[in-house]
Amino acid sequence: MDTSLFQLICFYAFAAVTVVAALSVITLRNSVHAVLALVLTFFSTACIWMLAEAEFLAIALIVVYVGAVMVLFLFVVMMLDIDQEKLREGFVKFLPVGLVVAAVMLVEMLGLIGVRFMHAQTMGDNPATAAGMSNTAWLGMALYTQYLLPFEVAALILTVGVIAAVALTLRHRVGARKQHPSEQVAVKASDRVRIIKMAAERPTDSQPSPAQESKP
Repeated sequence: MDTSLFQLICFYAFAAVTVVAALSVITLRNSVHAVLALVLTFFSTACIWMLAEAEFLAIALIVVYVGAVMVLFLFVVMMLDIDQEKLREGFVKFLPVGLVVAAVMLVEMLGLIGVRFMHAQTMGDNPATAAGMSNTAWLGMALYTQYLLPFEVAALILTVGVIAAVALTLRHRVGARKQHPSEQVAVKASDRVRIIKMAAERPTDSQPSPAQESKP
């Protein structure tokens, strides 16, 4: 079998699985099944990127999204007690509006693709293939040599965003309950529990018993 024909067959197979899995994400009633379908969608997309010789994107999709983000989603969904009936109460009511919006978005995307195709220029050969390296090796060489300064700037912006997110969550809010680990560790049992020794006393019964009342 010709290599190009085999790659084309694999592309159509992976694309069909991706489309079916993506539709399953929004049609399945069980949230856990929907998350698993999304995992299959990401994996099939990574296979398509491997066919397009974009190994770095495929590996990043598997490691970051399938290996970390989707596992977290699956863990959260399995822990939450989600009422499926309440979530689907307004689905049929707003379905026509959603279909209209989806159709308009599809037309806009097709128009944008057509405009870009008319003004597109002929692209050259794959630079990684021309350099005799893999996509990941060529991307690493270009990223840490030619585009080192933009890469460092992007890393600095992401670091600032992480610090700002942590600072926003640690701000003082009235009525919010917090834990103080240092105070909890410094607590002594003698400060919290006090044992008092008391003498045992038997309560006296001031009222006569029924047997005594029945005596003549």
